[in-house]
Parts: sequence; C-alpha cells; structure tokens
Amino acid sequence: MNKIGFNVLAWSAGMSDELFPIIARLKEVGYDGVEFFVGSPEEAAYKKVGDYSRDLGLEVTAVTVVGAAENPISESAITRTKGLDRIKWSIDRAHDLNATVLCGPFHSAHAHFAAHPALDEEYAWGAEILHAAGEHAAQANIVLALEALNRFECYLCNTMSQLTKLVTMADHSNVRAMFDTHHANIEEKKYALALQTVSPILSHVHISENDRGTPGDGHIPWDDAFAGLAAINYKGWLTIEAFSRNDPGFANSIGVWREYNDPWHIAENGLKFIQEMCIRHNL
Repeated sequence: MNKIGFNVLAWSAGMSDELFPIIARLKEVGYDGVEFFVGSPEEAAYKKVGDYSRDLGLEVTAVTVVGAAENPISESAITRTKGLDRIKWSIDRAHDLNATVLCGPFHSAHAHFAAHPALDEEYAWGAEILHAAGEHAAQANIVLALEALNRFECYLCNTMSQLTKLVTMADHSNVRAMFDTHHANIEEKKYALALQTVSPILSHVHISENDRGTPGDGHIPWDDAFAGLAAINYKGWLTIEAFSRNDPGFANSIGVWREYNDPWHIAENGLKFIQEMCIRHNL
C-alpha cells in the first residue's frame, strides 16, 4: 500500500513547537508521514519540527507557494530572480524538515493574474527558474513536485497537460509533478486521462475532497481517482490536504470562509477511507 500522509495546514501554517501534539496524534492515528507548509520566517523551528517528526518515526513532505513580488514568470528579471531565491530558501527549509518532496504551485505567483492566458514566454521564464531550482534541490535530495491549480487560483498551469509541458521544458530530474484531486475535479475532463498524461513525471498526490473537508464525504469521483492511480502503477505519497479556519490569516489568504469538517474528523476518517480505497483498487 502507498504511504499515507496528512498536511497540518488543517490546523496551522505556522512552524513551532505548538505543532508537536498534532504531529504525535497523527502518528497515533496511523499516518506514515506529515506534510508542513514552508512559509514561516522562523528558520530554527523547521529543524526542530523535522527532528521531532523523524524521532516519532514519521516521514516528511512539504508544500510552499510564491507571491507576486517573487513571481517566477514575471516580465521583470529582477522579480524572477527573487522567485528563484524564494524557492531556494523553501528548499533549504524543506531540507531542515528532513523532507524528500517539496510540492505546490510555486511555478507562478498564487492568485496573481494577468489579463491574458499563459504565454509561451511565461512558460519559458518559469522553466528557466525551475531548472535552476532543480539544481539546488538535487543537492538536498529533494524532489520538486509542481502543482496545477484551478482557474480561480492560477492561470499558468490548470491541467496536467499544461503542467507536463512546463516540467518537460524545465528539463531537470528533480523537477516533477503532483496531482490534486480537488483541482482536477474542476479542471480535468476525466481523471484517468489526466493521470495517464502526467504519469511519467508524477511524484506526489494530494487527496482532497471537493469542499476541502473529509475525503469520501463529498462528490469527488474517488473510484475513478484511485483506479486511475492504480492503472499507472503509482507508488508515491497519498497525502490529505484539507483546510479549516483554525489559522485565520492563512484561511483568509486562500479563501476559506467556513468550516468543512473538524480537522480530526478529516484525519481519522480520511485515513480509513484511503486505506479502504487502496485495498479496493489494489493500490
């Protein structure tokens, strides 16, 4: 069975000792790993949290974003350089966490839009930055798993086809792709085709319900998703990404205006659901 992880963004985007009880309980619930958001400026905390997780026997993955002031596809070369610097900083913090994967939509600024669809030069600019980031990630033995987002959060990569184009252009073995069931539910025609498209470069998967609550409680076509993963013989992480209002600053930044499920309901029931689906689909 594939390893199953849980993203602590359901509680907090911060990085401190306050995460310790959450991490410990996730271990007790039965998770193989825990995923953290890389964003907090408290650099020393990353190693403490990473070491605590490792000592409990949990593996670690990480997720990050970039903003408009550090947009890797900006017309400004100065801004693109700031984007590369930010991604490198995030790689370093992921390394402090003992993470093996740094995922997220850091190919472009989150929720920052131009008055046009993605341009060829934007893909080229992004690919150049990501290739350089891949060089830095290789030194830390970290895979960069880029994420396609829905049209309301991103315009460069909404689909697995667009994401595959960008990763291919980046041309680095440490620059790969991830699949998120929530975003794919909005943007893809069929899960099976999307997964086949991205399969050669797929390195990470987020299990996320249509409302960002407990997996299995909504209308995501889960049998299609797990059958599609089984068909491509996917062997990476299955990590639950769900959100709440527990961290108001982060919730406001991503448009989370209500509660979907209690985080522990998501964690406990979501794990059982993924395990059942993996058994059903021989994943």
